[in-house]
Amino acid sequence: MASGLLNIGFGNFVATARVTAIVNPASSPMRRLREEARTDKRLIDATQGRKTRAIIITDSNHIILSGIQAETLGARFEAQEEDHAG
Repeated sequence: MASGLLNIGFGNFVATARVTAIVNPASSPMRRLREEARTDKRLIDATQGRKTRAIIITDSNHIILSGIQAETLGARFEAQEEDHAG
């Protein structure tokens, strides 16, 4: 797994080694996941007041909300992995 930081938008970063999944927030299960994390105090809102466009799940079971599209974050993650691999 790549080491470093993933830019999740608006000056916020996540350790790439801790990212388990980057998902689209539109489905009902993802909404429930977000609400459960909020209740359990595991939710980190990094949207800066904007609409949530991606949910990042970490290996510590924290849920991070981002205002950047999941596809964009996935592309950034892959590019960073390639940079560290080569």
